[in-house]
Amino acid sequence: MAQTIAPPAAGAVTPAPIPLKAIAPWALFVGVLMLVLLYFIGAEQGATSLLSGTEVHEWVHDGRHLLGFPCH
Repeated sequence: MAQTIAPPAAGAVTPAPIPLKAIAPWALFVGVLMLVLLYFIGAEQGATSLLSGTEVHEWVHDGRHLLGFPCH
C-alpha cells in the first residue's frame, strides 16, 4: 500500500519554531522544581533536613522505596 504526501496548499503558512529564549526560562523552572522534588523524596529527614518532624518522611515514604532510596 503506497501512501503519498500531498504538497502544502498554496499560501499555507508553516508555524515558526519556538525560539530557545522562550523555552529557556521554563526549562530552568522545571529543572529546579525537579531538583527540589528529588531532594524531598531522597534526602529530607536525614542529615540535611530542612523541616523538623516526620510529616515529610511519611508523605514520601512509598516514593522513596519505589525510586530505590533507602529510608530505614
